[in-house]
Amino acid sequence: MKRLFSFYLQSSIHVALAVTALAYITYTEYAWTPSSELLLFVFFGTITAYNFVKYAGIAGLHHRSLARSLRTIQLFSLICFCILVYVGLQLSREVWLAVLIFGGLTLLYAVPFARNKSLRTLSGTKIFIVAITWAGVTVLVPAVATKAVLLEPSLMLTAVQRFLLVLVWTLPFEIRDLRFDDPRLGTFPQRLGIDATKYVGTAITGVVFLLEYFKEPTNYEHAYSVLFIVGISAAALLLTPERPSRNYAAFWVEGIPIIWMMALLLLTHYLPIF
Repeated sequence: MKRLFSFYLQSSIHVALAVTALAYITYTEYAWTPSSELLLFVFFGTITAYNFVKYAGIAGLHHRSLARSLRTIQLFSLICFCILVYVGLQLSREVWLAVLIFGGLTLLYAVPFARNKSLRTLSGTKIFIVAITWAGVTVLVPAVATKAVLLEPSLMLTAVQRFLLVLVWTLPFEIRDLRFDDPRLGTFPQRLGIDATKYVGTAITGVVFLLEYFKEPTNYEHAYSVLFIVGISAAALLLTPERPSRNYAAFWVEGIPIIWMMALLLLTHYLPIF
């Protein structure tokens, strides 16, 4: 069971479920009919992208002496990529264009493009690239697939909310990695310190909830789910220890979007407020 759980985290299945949950939340918020093809594309695309970012460099350096677990992850990623291509062939050109934009950001995040630097290594950019990519894939790509109006104010507010929430969810990872990160990365804990990072992140969750009330018309079930999830997000950030356990960020914090999806489904289908 421990090995299965380790594979579940290390192969990026958990983060893929989180990203797919966020895409599904967007469908639910706007009462769009979910596209199973797009949700599968997001799931397998996340696994492929994350494993490429995490393991491409390691595989290149140690391709002859890869650990068995890494070889298994490589094979798993290849299978996911093949499924990704098959599902992707069923998507429209407009969706592919949107996906390529954020896929390009992911590629530039991992692959050096100037003086052996990638977006990941540029000072102060890492957390924002992750947040932009997650917000784009989970809000704008479903909107394109549904042929919604991208510049509709409510949709733009949702994209901003999603961007800010991903920033908050990334902060526990930056606190966890503070001891190991290159000081030149300019992460929030490096610039502000751990306590100030927690306070800034908590303030951001308040902004996320405030933005919900500028949307018209108000989706009350979604608004209450946002209140619930910003509370959990703030608590998870404030309770992040200086040296968190291995699974604190990678499992519990990364799983917040999955909890959000379940809470929203519960409110929408079983406990309607109005």
